[in-house]
Amino acid sequence: MTDPSALADRVRDGELRLHELEAHADHETAAAARRELLEAETGADLSTVGEYAFDAEAAEPNIENMIGGAQVPMGVVGPVPVDGEAADEEHYLPLATSEGALLASVNRGCSAIREAGGATARVLKNGMTRAPVFSVADVGEAATVAAWTRENVDRLAEAAESTTSHGELTDVTPYVVGDSVFLRFVYDTKDAMGMNMATIATQEACDLVEDETPASLVALSGNLCTDKKPAAINAVEGRGRTVAADVLIPHDQVEAKLKTTADAIAEANTRKNLVGSAKAGSLGFNAHAANVVAAAFLALGQDIAQVVEGSNAITTVEAREEGLYASVTIASLEVGTVGGGTKLPTQAEALDVVGVRGGGDPSGSNADALAEVIATGALAGELSLLGALASSHLSSAHEELGR
Repeated sequence: MTDPSALADRVRDGELRLHELEAHADHETAAAARRELLEAETGADLSTVGEYAFDAEAAEPNIENMIGGAQVPMGVVGPVPVDGEAADEEHYLPLATSEGALLASVNRGCSAIREAGGATARVLKNGMTRAPVFSVADVGEAATVAAWTRENVDRLAEAAESTTSHGELTDVTPYVVGDSVFLRFVYDTKDAMGMNMATIATQEACDLVEDETPASLVALSGNLCTDKKPAAINAVEGRGRTVAADVLIPHDQVEAKLKTTADAIAEANTRKNLVGSAKAGSLGFNAHAANVVAAAFLALGQDIAQVVEGSNAITTVEAREEGLYASVTIASLEVGTVGGGTKLPTQAEALDVVGVRGGGDPSGSNADALAEVIATGALAGELSLLGALASSHLSSAHEELGR
């Protein structure tokens, strides 16, 4: 077995680069060598970073220049009953975060939902997108490319789907801006989040566009997708799963669980989440949906940066005669139960807790179920925070929990 110190010395001497260590030692030793080098050069103590439970070689598809693992505390909320099209019965939801009071708050919302008989949740739309940008000579050529695209979706689908046994092209929409043509491809990627699948498939379709039209591909992603950036198109058209969850809580349970009234929560939601968000020019009209999305993504092996799209949520609240009606609709929740970080051990175990690890039967049902459970968790978080604001308990709750 190669000595980590010897490998670190070879990097210092310029004989090896950091990314080349796995070619000269096993993955565990390479990571240890990098830690040793960093400790010597920065004075940091990386002993805790080096204490991780997963196999370093198995993590190779997920990381480069590995030095260890970042450990984030993981908790669980629930159980909460979910009446979904893919999810049913009660579910626990693992959440990983460093924000104190978050899980306590979400769990309070789960308790209120549970006492009300559970939440209803549905995936309303499903489509991972990739939008390449092409250059043309003028708007005349742009119109020609757009027209050809609309008339040849079947041919584009045949080309794109030749690269995957699971992905299905469901739509292509052209957008013209002067001498630029954007084609927004939409895919059903089943139980995979599907970004890589969509990228590879779209490259094949782009080759056909270049062969058959005057268009020249400039970039495989033209930012009209839109990935990992705030974008109105995702809030309107959706990306990944568009999912909604709602609940009706009787008045006595609102007072018992949330320590306030339906009218007070409805007013807080209108003035904060709707009017306040509109005044701010926000794309998200919610209290803190991204809190639950981020914590779930960390725990469940999702692409963390896509929390940006996950914040595209609208919370509605109405004081009805029979109780408090509340809903959360997340326009662009990008989740998967196969591939990517879902293969990492702790994340795989967390998916087992939800009951959605791996491919579903039928295909896509596990990712749908995961979206429904996360949406229900986001609803619970909205209810609890709005209740705390309406009852003026937000600061005291954080103070009580020592956060």
